[in-house]
Amino acid sequence: MKATILHNPRCSKSREALALLREAGVEVSVVEYLKHPPTRDELARLYARAGIAPRDGLRRDAPPVTDDDAALDLMVRDPVTIERPLVETERGVRLGRPPAAIREIL
Repeated sequence: MKATILHNPRCSKSREALALLREAGVEVSVVEYLKHPPTRDELARLYARAGIAPRDGLRRDAPPVTDDDAALDLMVRDPVTIERPLVETERGVRLGRPPAAIREIL
């Protein structure tokens, strides 16, 4: 199985999720999203696949937004506002909060 993780190596939850993927024997593509931010279209696609609203993909300390379009705009403008980790496999996409949530798509 292959997975892609939007990862921040400074985040303990992101590191836990990455370790969980590796322990499961998953071939992982790591995208450090602060260095290589996803596009607005990519974020919209990921949240749609996850079945969550883009607003639900914002960090709790992000500035308030009025709607999902504003949330996507904010994430593209300031990637630090993206809640992490976000993991995609062929079985779906999950926000790894808690990291164990990604087991649903393994």
